[in-house]
Formats: sequence, structure tokens, C-alpha cells
Amino acid sequence: MKVMAVGTINTPLTPELRQKYLPSEVPATLKHYLEGIIEQFWFRENAGPIFLMNVASLEQAKAAVEALPLTAAKLMTYELMPVGPLAPLGLLIQGK
Repeated sequence: MKVMAVGTINTPLTPELRQKYLPSEVPATLKHYLEGIIEQFWFRENAGPIFLMNVASLEQAKAAVEALPLTAAKLMTYELMPVGPLAPLGLLIQGK
């Protein structure tokens, strides 16, 4: 299943927090990418990342983002949204 994970920074990342967490956040995110859990990712300036995730369940997506260092430290939260094909387009193919 595909899940959009929209991250929101809860606490502004000071230079000290960036130095403390980003050296572990980036490799943890890349690990998810290399495992195929994160399929694509984008970044919103001063807001947080957006991941398109390829997971077996919403629970797997939640566990993956909660394991990231910034989320584990309660500095970031994610809104998880299951997504899929635009089903009403099937009506056009069927001529209905």
C-alpha cells in the first residue's frame, strides 16, 4: 500500500538540535529508502519532509516514521494518509 507521510517540525531546530539529530536522522531516512519503505521524498522549507511510502500497512508506516530520531525525540510528527489510484477514473473507461 502507498502512504503519504507529511512531516511537521514541532520545535524549531536550533543549530544545536540540528547538530545533535541530523547526523543520525539522515542515515535512518536513507536506510528506509534503500529498504524500499520510502519510495520518494521531498522537503518543505521550514515545515518538514514528505515521504511517499511503500508499506504493507499503516502500522508499518507509523513504526517507520516513529523510529526516526527527530520523531522519537518528539521534535517532529507525521500525518499518515493512505493513497491509491483515483478510482472514479474507472467510470470513464467503462463509459458510465
